[in-house]
Amino acid sequence: MRYAFVAEHRTLFPVRAMCRCLRIQPSGFYAWLKKPLSRRAKEDARQTELLRQAWEDSGKVYGYRKLHDDLLDQGETCCPNRVARLASLAGIKARIGYKRRPGSYGGKPSRVVDNTLARQFDVAAPDKTWVTDITYIRTQEGFAYLAVVIDLYSRRVVGWSMQNRQMIQTWRSRQADTYARNCL
Repeated sequence: MRYAFVAEHRTLFPVRAMCRCLRIQPSGFYAWLKKPLSRRAKEDARQTELLRQAWEDSGKVYGYRKLHDDLLDQGETCCPNRVARLASLAGIKARIGYKRRPGSYGGKPSRVVDNTLARQFDVAAPDKTWVTDITYIRTQEGFAYLAVVIDLYSRRVVGWSMQNRQMIQTWRSRQADTYARNCL
């Protein structure tokens, strides 16, 4: 480990000065430089490159568990602990979602809409009752908001809209049939 430090920083500092500070012999350092890499070190370097390639192919999202699965799919034999160690040394980290802090989140208080359906989702005629929902989809560019309108009788999608920001005020100000542009 100390020899690797000296090798990494020998362009910045004199080798003898670093060896003196780290209490190692310069001759030991130069002997270590001439010594070929071990079989395990070569295998680690090869698998680290495979891990880095799989990580970049995933959009730098995968963690060591999915990277381990990718290596197994490629026919590599390795255990999850080794993949975790190599990923940690290479600086490969999974991209994780955000965490919300407990407590209030500010903004306006929620308004509860009257329950006009009373959980009676069986409707007698088509186009009498439409329901809608807004789904948040996390993407690399931020959130996308998908609003879908469904007819409860036929369970078919009447219309949908996807935006990069919420359009609740627009949705409420227009009638649903004029706003549902993507009608099926």
